[in-house]
Amino acid sequence: MSTLKQSSVGDGQNGSNPSVVNQTTMSADWPILPASILDQLHGSIITTDLQGNITGCNQANLQIYGYTSEELIGKNVEVLHPEGDASTLPDTVFSTVLATGQFQGQMLNRTKAGTTINVYISMSLLFREDSTPVGMIRASFDVNEPQLQSALAPPEEDTRTADSSYPRPVVIQRDVNGTPFIIASTLMHKFMGMVERVAGHTETVLITGETGTGKELIARTVHNSSRRSSKPFVEVNCAALPEHLVESELFGYERGAFSGADACKPGLFEMADKGTVFLDEIGELQPHIQVKLLRILDGSSYYRLGGHRKIEIDVRVVAATNQDLEAAVKEGRFRKDLYHRLSQFYLHVPPLRERPESIPVLARHFLTMKAPGRSFTQEAVRALQSYSWSGNVRELRNVVTKLALNSPNAEIGSTEVCAEVSQTKGEEPSREMVVVSADLGAMEEQMIVKALEKTRGHRASAAEQLGISRRTLSRKLREYQINAPGRAKNASLGAVSWEQQKSFRAIVQFPVTLKNGQGNEIQLTAVNLSSRGVGVEGLPSSSQCEGLLEVNFVLPEDNVPIQAKARLMWAESGGRAGIKFNAIEPETLARLQHWANQKMKEEGWELPQ
Repeated sequence: MSTLKQSSVGDGQNGSNPSVVNQTTMSADWPILPASILDQLHGSIITTDLQGNITGCNQANLQIYGYTSEELIGKNVEVLHPEGDASTLPDTVFSTVLATGQFQGQMLNRTKAGTTINVYISMSLLFREDSTPVGMIRASFDVNEPQLQSALAPPEEDTRTADSSYPRPVVIQRDVNGTPFIIASTLMHKFMGMVERVAGHTETVLITGETGTGKELIARTVHNSSRRSSKPFVEVNCAALPEHLVESELFGYERGAFSGADACKPGLFEMADKGTVFLDEIGELQPHIQVKLLRILDGSSYYRLGGHRKIEIDVRVVAATNQDLEAAVKEGRFRKDLYHRLSQFYLHVPPLRERPESIPVLARHFLTMKAPGRSFTQEAVRALQSYSWSGNVRELRNVVTKLALNSPNAEIGSTEVCAEVSQTKGEEPSREMVVVSADLGAMEEQMIVKALEKTRGHRASAAEQLGISRRTLSRKLREYQINAPGRAKNASLGAVSWEQQKSFRAIVQFPVTLKNGQGNEIQLTAVNLSSRGVGVEGLPSSSQCEGLLEVNFVLPEDNVPIQAKARLMWAESGGRAGIKFNAIEPETLARLQHWANQKMKEEGWELPQ
């Protein structure tokens, strides 16, 4: 029985006591809180495993949702979520909890009778003492309770986003080295989940995206969420380095290497030893420096300028660019081998126009920073959402700053917004197209067309913005005979190299049987799985796993039995261990890789060959 701890359970409102949860114990399979404790807590309290399967709950669920504890335990928490609204689906909440440790927000839920209720939810990860996540705890409260209404009721203009075609955003603010990083769309919640996954690896990362999308914040998040977070983060703007100083700045120089070199100087790569080097504007790197960078990425040592002593470093390289590096490779401006080496993980930050539900949240945040107490009218917010924002978040921030400085009114209207955007762009701003008709079908058709235009033909994103399922969107496209535009080449959120595809570890929880050379069987729990091996917990002693092992388990969801010969690669005192497959049937290996590929696609990754 292992003691559990939790990251947070909201702010302790309504009598919930976070200290009680720390006394929790876990069964062999799932984290479960004793009913005697759960029933003392106010509101609906539910514990789940990492897949959302309910492992415990209190009697308050009968009053709020109409379910008894016996009816809920064993079901997935998705039973409490209405279908169709992408912003309230459990996958959206789970990805946020797994990425950030917690989720808090107001959303719609569904009762046993099928009615919809408005609840406030606080959900957090549960951890073992070794900081391994093993489950989640979910507290929800009916917002119609008098004591919650005053605390949760937002200002009238904030009760919905200005354009009702966009789902209400779930807003999370993270602090990245003192800079607020606001995540306010389903698309960005999904993207940040991918960022957190990448952070756990050691390979290079290539971040692409238009100017002003926040590539530097993503790079810092990768570093801060990695095991190198306590080590240096050295930022290099490749476009700002003087041409004749690029090599000496990056790799250092010895005394006398050139005129004025009166003392030796370590380069930026040395300064980042054991940490992360962030190469911003990597597309501007000169060809002869590209060769040297490639050698470093391959693990080779190098010399300082004018030096004779090899420099050994251990750094992780994260690069960013707003250029099309594939086009640069074809034009001979960027080395093909360096491009493939940099893009072990590829992340594409979605532009602001693909997440318009973020615009009201970001605009109000920037306005509060510059002019506390000021606000936008709903028409002004609609006007902000009607522009494509080629400069993305940076351009939006600049426009809001100018509005805060130039507008004398306490409430900024659409006329001022349109005038400022027009002046910023140097052209007449485009307006929202208005259907002068009472035909609801025509209005619906227009909303669908606009959503597809803003997402560049990405149907899943368009469905999320419209607040409908992808299946419903497909039916509407056939009904209105709408041809969706093709997706742009770089519209994906990310991609993994072929090598990383083989190493991709999906989070799982299922039983595994090990058989050692003496024929003894050991029952363990798998916590991650790839086509190369499995991570397990519950190993009593590594001495029982010497030599060649036989691994047996049933592949999740597919119910396919898997058998392989394997070896123990590492083990920790807490019972966690890594097992590598040494011999496996080709058909079984193909089945495993196919399963892993499906998991990658579900997370949003593209799989280039």
